[in-house]
Formats: sequence, structure tokens, C-alpha cells
Amino acid sequence: MSLKVPKANNIQLFKDGYKHIQGIEDAVLRNIQAVSELSDLVRTSFGPNGRNKLIINHLGRLFVTSDAATIIREVEVVHPAAKLLVMASQAQESEMGDSTNMVIILAGELLKKSENLLVMGLHPSEVIKGYELACAKALAELENLSTSNLPSPFTQESLIVALKPAIASKQYGYEDVLSSLVAEAALAVMPKNPKNFNVDNVRVVKIMGGSLSGSKVVQGMVFGREPEGIVKKVSNAKVAVFTSALDVAQTETKGTVLIKNADEMLNFTRGEEQHLEKIFKEIADSGIKVIIAGSSVGDLALHYLNRFNIAVLKVLSKFDLRRVARVVNATPLARIGVPTPEEAGYVDIFETTEIGGDRVTVLRQLASGEEGYSGHTEKTRTATIVLRGATANHLDDLERAIDDGVNVIKSLIKDPRLVPGAGATELELGKRVEAYGSGMRGLAQHAVKRYATALEVIPRTLAENALGGAEGNEVLSRLWAKHEQKGGEAWGVDVEAEEDGTLLATDCKILDPLAAKQWAIKLATEAAVSVLSVDSIIMSKPAGGPKVPQQASNWDED
Repeated sequence: MSLKVPKANNIQLFKDGYKHIQGIEDAVLRNIQAVSELSDLVRTSFGPNGRNKLIINHLGRLFVTSDAATIIREVEVVHPAAKLLVMASQAQESEMGDSTNMVIILAGELLKKSENLLVMGLHPSEVIKGYELACAKALAELENLSTSNLPSPFTQESLIVALKPAIASKQYGYEDVLSSLVAEAALAVMPKNPKNFNVDNVRVVKIMGGSLSGSKVVQGMVFGREPEGIVKKVSNAKVAVFTSALDVAQTETKGTVLIKNADEMLNFTRGEEQHLEKIFKEIADSGIKVIIAGSSVGDLALHYLNRFNIAVLKVLSKFDLRRVARVVNATPLARIGVPTPEEAGYVDIFETTEIGGDRVTVLRQLASGEEGYSGHTEKTRTATIVLRGATANHLDDLERAIDDGVNVIKSLIKDPRLVPGAGATELELGKRVEAYGSGMRGLAQHAVKRYATALEVIPRTLAENALGGAEGNEVLSRLWAKHEQKGGEAWGVDVEAEEDGTLLATDCKILDPLAAKQWAIKLATEAAVSVLSVDSIIMSKPAGGPKVPQQASNWDED
């Protein structure tokens, strides 16, 4: 019989302050619990009937939104396992710009389903193997579920159909107005080769007041400020863009000037004035009628600009300055001087108009059908959607919906295939993965079947958010029955419950981009597998000294 030497319990492996959690019970199941909490948080915000969340971030800014990407970004998640899920949803946001909520819900559901298997004694590696097989099968089957493609070249009608489901999930009831605005703006800036379409070319300007029906698309850029000088409107103008300040140059070193009499006093500033006048006269003589300044505009410079009838607009954001340069096709100059013909830009109309109670400056090219349109001016490079709304929070939410819509166009340019929406695709995938799992041998088949039931969470959540829990279960049962019939792949959840809570997604034109679903399934599975493959968490002591005590007052107190 071998002698058992008792182990010393006080072996110190890490420095003081380290936390070390390991084992199925402590590490894996607690990680699953944390991820479930996060997915339950955003689950109620999924779909057209998703509830809004009211979030106050660390800077005290208020957000009222149902957009998962915004919720996750503003809620500072500290749990390491939940952070993996946040990273997966951020990857989906940067790749597709849509379906971020689906990633979190699906990954959370996959981990919830795996919990039973782990408690029953299945090893995490078996679950991981099953999930990876099921994911590969789901992605292969997804390719066969594509019902239609977005026709090329794009038309306003075809884009509106593709955009409506994505925008309706954020702004249900406003999807018709918003999708037509986004489609109009995207087509205005669509290059000859659509693959070069740049999301940044569709801008949004939010002006309080009025209602959404007062929103419009401007072919050009809109700035929420007036020009600096007295010239407010110019047409068919040459444009110069300067990044430097339009002012008298300051010397780098300090100097003292000794003035002996009144003449010297008068002549002291006259030199500067003559120098500035000479510069602006040369600029005016070269035909420049509009100047965009990236920094301050001095009083003396403004005086001469007004005298030479040159309009000047101050644009302090360097990103906006870059965009303006792209709109007018000019080169930003770092010095004050006459631009060469290649460096100068051109704009059809530079005007100040009033929208609501706000004075805004518009730089735009003439569109076909407008008076004075010759057909020679090149296509505008930027379109701006001017949004009207009652509150700042509502405008922010509308902007997020538009942002999602523009990203959907970008993803459809890469891959124009569309699949049935309304939860129909996920349910059909669940059915096919279930059949695949039933024909497998070995322990991995249990994980494959759990994966199939986890896919059911998407239509279930849609139904529960729209119709309530009890009715949601009924709708799901009817959907399963319809999917079992031949040709029933496109049956999805009817959130308005006009008949029995189910509808044919293809007939109702509820179609989602295939690529967004593909990425969502892939990233959700990867996130779930990453969490399952962790067996211990080692956290070091946070760096830095003692924390400054916070004032114990409620945020709602005046």
C-alpha cells in the first residue's frame, strides 16, 4: 500500500490579491450564469416589438434605445466571460452593422442549453465538438435557404424592400419613411461600381422640431451653423478649403517694438493689413467665391472677405473638413494663399436656409430636374439625411436605425442573397440540425440536438416580445407544424397576430441578408465555445492605488 503524503495547503503560487477560480462548478457554470444574465438583458429588446432600455452611462448621458450594440457599448461589462460575448457582438457590428442582438441571444441560449449537459456529466470538449459540427451543418443548410437575390443594378423599390425588416426591428411603424430616405440617399451617392460604396458618404443631420415626415435628403452636406461673413448664398462657385486659421500670422518668439511717434504707430499695423489684403485679393482674383476654414477666422480677415464678396464657413471638425473636401472635390491647404486650379473645388449651390427654427448652411450639387441643371456637373459624393423629430433621444434612435439601414446596403453589395426573416430561417435551420443530430453516433449528438433547440430562441423571442409568453408558445407550436409540411420553410412569426400569429415571410416581403445571419451564427457559436473551453479564471489585483470615495447620492436627486 502506497503512503499518502498530506499536501500543504499554504502553497502560494501567485502574488497577494490574485483570484483563482477553477473547476466545472465554480468557473464554467458561473461563466454560463453571467452570460445568461447579459443575454436576458438584451433579449427583451429584440425584434420590432422589443422594449427600450433607459441607460445612463458613466458620464451621466441618457440613452433610450432598443439597439443592442448601443446598450452593450454604454453598459460597462466587467465579467471576463460576458466580455467575450460583448466582443463577438462588436465584431458583428463592425462586419455587418446589424444582427448584433441575435449574436448575444443565440450565444446565451447555447450556453444555457449546454449547462444541463455539463451537470449530467458530459465533458465540455464533447459539447464543444457537437456545437462546432452543428454550426458547420447550420451554415451549410443556410446556403440552401436563400429565396431571392437583390436585383442589380439597385432600384429605389428593391432597396426599400431589403431595408424595411432591418429598420423595422429598431423603429417599428416608421420603417416606410426611413427606408425610403436611406434608399434615396444611398442611390444618390452610389458609384458606378457599387462595390466602392462608402458608408461614410451618407450623413445624418438632426434638427429638433417638426415630425419625421418633414425629413428629407439633401444631395450634398448640411452644417448646423451659418457662414461667418455677410455673404449667405453663392451659386456656381469655386471653393478653397483651408485647414489653417484665416488670421494674421503670429511670431513664434516674443518681441518688443519701440514706437517713437504717431506715424510709426499708424504704420505699425498697416503692414499686416496690406499683407492680408494682398492675399485675399489674389484669392478673389483667382475666382474663388467660397472659403471653408478649418480653424478660427480673424476679424481683419473677415473684413476683407466681406469686402471681396467671398463667403466663409467655419468647419471645426477635421473629419467634416475632409468630407467637405470630398464633396466639392478640393484639396485641403495648410497655408493661406491662392489654390492652384487642381486644388480648388466646385459647388453648384452654397446657401443658408432655415429648417425649423435653425439656420443651416447647405453645400450641394444640382440634381437632375432642377432649374439650371446642365448634366455636366458630376454626381454628388455625399448625401445628407436631414432628420426632424420632437426630442433629442428620439432623433438619436432614428439615426441609429438609419445607420443600420446603410450598413445593410453595404452588406447586400458584398452578398445580395436574401433569406426569409421573421424567425423562419432559424426555425428551419433548427429542424434540419435536429434531423442531422438524430442520425449521429457518439456523445456529440446530444450537443447537436441542444444546438438545434437553441436556434429556436429567435422565433420564440420574437413571439414573446410581441404577443406575450403564453401566446408565444402557441405560435411556436403552429410554426413547427407548418415547417414540417413540404415547402413550409418560409413560415415565420407574425408580430401583429392578424390571423394565427404566423405568416409567410416571402409573401410579406420580410427578408434578411444571408451574410448577416451567417456571421451571427458563426460568431455566436465561437463565443459560446470560447466560454465553454475555459476551466479556470485567474484575475490579478487591479493596478493603481486606493479608489477616491464617491459621494453617496442618488443620480435622480436635484
